[in-house]
Amino acid sequence: MINNTIAFLLLRLAIGASMFGHGLVRLPKLDKFSGWMVGSFKDSMLPSALVTPFSYALPIAEFLIGLLLIIGLMTRQSLIAGGIVMILLILGTTLIENWEALVSQLLHVAFFAILLSNISYNSYAIDKLLKK
Repeated sequence: MINNTIAFLLLRLAIGASMFGHGLVRLPKLDKFSGWMVGSFKDSMLPSALVTPFSYALPIAEFLIGLLLIIGLMTRQSLIAGGIVMILLILGTTLIENWEALVSQLLHVAFFAILLSNISYNSYAIDKLLKK
């Protein structure tokens, strides 16, 4: 049982660090990131009216989901939100045929699903302290 708890913690921290890091590096250059993303979708069927707000919201969502996972607060909700973000990214990635990025996104969503299905092992978390 203790190994499962430690394994859950390690995986939660790893996926949290990935999301946190993605958001952290993009937040200071939000306009540049948004411009890059909108440019990447210019030839896709998605209108810029959808891509632009998503490109500004994505780094904020990544940062917050990552932070919450790292500290273990609202873990279940954060895992679900992270999975939804990844599914949206997967859809966008397929629409622009960026097959190289797809592998990483699929791995992320798999880790979110694995963690969610093993949430009972989330013992080293603020969530656990709040339940007492």
